[in-house]
Amino acid sequence: MATIKDIAVLAQVSSATVSRILNQDTTISVTPETRQKVLKIAKELQYTKKTRNQIKLIPSFTIGIVQWYSLEQELEDPYYLSVRLGVERYCQQQEIPIVRYFKNDQHYPDIGQKDGLICIGKFSEEEIAYFKTCCQNILFVDLISETIQENSIVLDFDKAMQDGLDYLCSLNHHKIGYLGGEEFGSDHKKFSDARLKAFCQYALLHDLEVQPYIMLGQYTSESGYQMTKKMIDEGALPSALFAASDPIAIGALRALQEAKIEVPKQVSLIGFDDISASAYTNPPLTTIHAPAQEMGEYAAQLVASKLLCNTLIPMKIYLPCHLVKRETCQIKEDQK
Repeated sequence: MATIKDIAVLAQVSSATVSRILNQDTTISVTPETRQKVLKIAKELQYTKKTRNQIKLIPSFTIGIVQWYSLEQELEDPYYLSVRLGVERYCQQQEIPIVRYFKNDQHYPDIGQKDGLICIGKFSEEEIAYFKTCCQNILFVDLISETIQENSIVLDFDKAMQDGLDYLCSLNHHKIGYLGGEEFGSDHKKFSDARLKAFCQYALLHDLEVQPYIMLGQYTSESGYQMTKKMIDEGALPSALFAASDPIAIGALRALQEAKIEVPKQVSLIGFDDISASAYTNPPLTTIHAPAQEMGEYAAQLVASKLLCNTLIPMKIYLPCHLVKRETCQIKEDQK
C-alpha cells in the first residue's frame, strides 16, 4: 500500500507538504503545478487515507477554478470572492480536489488538462478558446454575452434592476443616478454592463430623468466615493442613486456624509450584491441580494456531475436576486 512518504519521494517534496495537499489545506503555499503533481501521483499509486471511521480513496476528479480577479482585487470587490468560496465549499464537502488560478499568477493561465473547469468572471474569446483545449467539462460564472455560446450561470440583472427601480419610483424618485464600473478583458475589450443596460431601458420606459446622473468608474469604494464627490462638486446630484455594487455604494455614502448630505432624507441610495458589510453601514444599506456563494456552489455541482461534458447545445442558467430593504431609502421629502 502506498504511503505519503512514497508520494513525497516521487513528487520531490516533503511528506508534510504531501499531507497538507491531500487534506486540502488552503493555507499551504505551493504552486498549482506542485499541487497537481502530488494529486496525480497519489491517484496513480491508488493512495488511500484513513479517517476515524473508514478508509477513503483520494478522489480522482479534480476541478480547476480560474478567477479573473487577483487576490488583491477580490478584497476590493468581494462579489467574486463569494463565488469562488461557494465553489470551494461544495468541493470541500464532496472531498473534490481543487486547483486555483488567479489573474496575477506567474504562469496564468497555464492550466493543463483538467477533469472539470469553473471560470469565474469575464474572459476574452482567446482565453475561452484556450480553456476549451484544457477541458470539455467547463462552466463560466458571470460571463454575460448577447448569445448563448458557452455553458454559463449568470444573475437575472433585468429583474433585479426592475425591482430596485420600482422601489425608488414608489418613493416618488424621478431623478435617479447610476454609479457603475467598467470592466475590460485581457484583450482590452470593454465588457457591456447588464445593469446599466437594464437601468437605461427602464428609465426610457418610465420617463425618468437619468442624465447627467450616470457615471462609470471601477467596482471599488474609492471609485464610488470619487464619482459621488464629482456629482456633488458639479451640483448634479439626483434625489436617488443606484450603485452597481455595494463597495461603490459604501464609497458614495461616505462622500454624501462628508458633504453633510443626509441619507436617506436628502438622497436615497441602493447598492447591489448584499455583501456582509452592507448591513453595518450607517445607516444600513438598502441593496439587491445577489446569491454569489450559491452560484458558486451550483456551478461546482454541475461540473462535478459531468453533466456539461460534450453538451450538444450550450445552456445559460439565470439565478434570481431580491431587494433587501434597509435604511438608506425613503420617500422623496418634498412629495410626502
